[in-house]
Amino acid sequence: MEKSSIVRPLILISFIIGISLLHYLTPLHLPYLHAIFQRFYYLPIILAALWYGFRGGLLCSLIVSVAYAPHLLFQWGGCLTMEMEKYLEILLYNTVGGVTGLLSQRERERTVELQRTARGLEESYQKLQYQSERIIVIEEQLRRAEKLSTLGEMAAVLAHEIRNPLGSIRGTAEILKDDYNPGDPKHEFIEIQIKETERLNRVVEDFLHMARPQPADLRPCPVQDELETIVTLVANDARDRQIKLVLQPPPFPVIIRADGEKLRQAFLNIIINALQATPPSGSVIISTTIYQAALCEIRFRDSGPGIDAETLGRIFEPFFTTKPDGTGLGLAITRKIIESHGGTMMVESESGHGTTVTVRLPMQDEAGGGAL
Repeated sequence: MEKSSIVRPLILISFIIGISLLHYLTPLHLPYLHAIFQRFYYLPIILAALWYGFRGGLLCSLIVSVAYAPHLLFQWGGCLTMEMEKYLEILLYNTVGGVTGLLSQRERERTVELQRTARGLEESYQKLQYQSERIIVIEEQLRRAEKLSTLGEMAAVLAHEIRNPLGSIRGTAEILKDDYNPGDPKHEFIEIQIKETERLNRVVEDFLHMARPQPADLRPCPVQDELETIVTLVANDARDRQIKLVLQPPPFPVIIRADGEKLRQAFLNIIINALQATPPSGSVIISTTIYQAALCEIRFRDSGPGIDAETLGRIFEPFFTTKPDGTGLGLAITRKIIESHGGTMMVESESGHGTTVTVRLPMQDEAGGGAL
């Protein structure tokens, strides 16, 4: 029970009892005091009307009338002609209580209606804000899709024109390398040539993965099993780097509809980036939770140096990289894979405070027929 539901009635009763005692204990030869006291009765009546509306004001005025009536009848002798003013005061008590209570009740109802309208407007505003944010995201995706369409057309030509010569260059270099002993400057130059050829071939492969459509074979996929597979693959690398790699268990098994192979590729890219950014004795923590009851949220947190704001705004741009031997396509490919599964990928970071990559993917419904 609320405190006000007890305090308010006590205040009203105290007012009525106190004013009545003043009437009954004050001598009759002091009529000006009784005239003042009878006006005091309006205080509890108006308060009751403001607090409880029409019924409260009318009930309080009736109680005041009952408390005041014996004073008129027995102490003033019940002379109707001489004390008509005091009897009319009782009628006025009830009139004030009813009218004030009615106005207060209407004002309260109006306030409730305005609050309801305000809540409706707030909900409409939130929906419009959400829709505008979705429109911005969709527009950004359309712009990226347009860029990728152009890249796809270029990739069809580049794949044939670049990959075949690269294979010939590498094969020729490997043959020439056998003619020189290790330590010979020409042997080292040929090794550099082979290494750079491999890097260029990797750039072309990544370019093709990002540019051309990636058909997905969606099946029920346990998220934790996929993460455990990736953690097993990179465990030795983490150990060599002296980094603590932790995979936390989810609150319960989470199933999504996904292409397991592509999902592993995306997770592997994220974890490798986290390991490369984390110094020795650091940690990479992977956790899975449920977001808004319908999304699986996977967080990859590292204790690396973090990313400054300028770099953070460009990390998904194709060919943008801060690594000397990077292609700048890893994160772009990863986000494309996540979005092809109906998910989202966000990166939060601050210089000196590590980086958190958050992936949200739709969960499979209980019937197993699709995503929620």
